This record gives sequence, C-alpha cells and structure tokens, in this order.
Amino acid sequence: MRVRFLVLLVAFAIAAPVFAHHSTSMYDMNHPVTVTGVVKRFEWTNPHAFVYLEVKDEKGNVVEWEVEMMSLNHLRGYGWTRSTVKPGDAISCTGGAAKSGAPSMISSYMKLGDGRMIKS
Repeated sequence: MRVRFLVLLVAFAIAAPVFAHHSTSMYDMNHPVTVTGVVKRFEWTNPHAFVYLEVKDEKGNVVEWEVEMMSLNHLRGYGWTRSTVKPGDAISCTGGAAKSGAPSMISSYMKLGDGRMIKS
C-alpha cells in the first residue's frame, strides 16, 4: 500500500509542472484582443514559438508585445515554418491578452502581411 501511494505521489509531482506549463489561466481568453504591429523577432523554439511584435499604443509610443504561440508540431500542422514571419513583417495577432495588463498574449490566429489568416 505504501509503495503504491509513493508511486502515485511521484507521478503527480512529475505531472504537475506539465499541467502548469500548459495553463492559459494568466490570459483573458473570454475577451480576445487584436494587436497589429511589426515583427521584431520570431523564435521558432520548443515548447512554444514566440513572436515579438512592436505595436504603437494609443499615444503613438512603440510597445513590444510578447506573443506566445502553440508548439512547433501544432504550428507545422497549421502550415507554419521557421520562415513564415520575419523581422519587418507587418502582422496582426488575435488572442487572449495577459490579465496582468502586461503587453503579452497567447495567440489564437494571425493575419500575415500577405493577407492570409493562419492559426497560431
């Protein structure tokens, strides 16, 4: 009985970070927002890709937004490659913004410079 309990305890301890990592609780997924700007850089990395977007705020100041995307496997399935976006590309990202008010979001889809809408 003790061994079984210990095995379950270890399994939960290992699994907890996985669940925490994939949580979207820090983003407001119920009220999607769209930000439009110029790609500063694109990180084609695991476990999630990121786009860093220079967006002008309501006062005309440039704010860098961190846009989290899905895993590379998901992105490839949607048609993404490491060269889908490049620095200097003008794009729009729609998704859940950070509840904290930070210029950060998790993207649901993007509108690329050529007009294509692509899941992200």
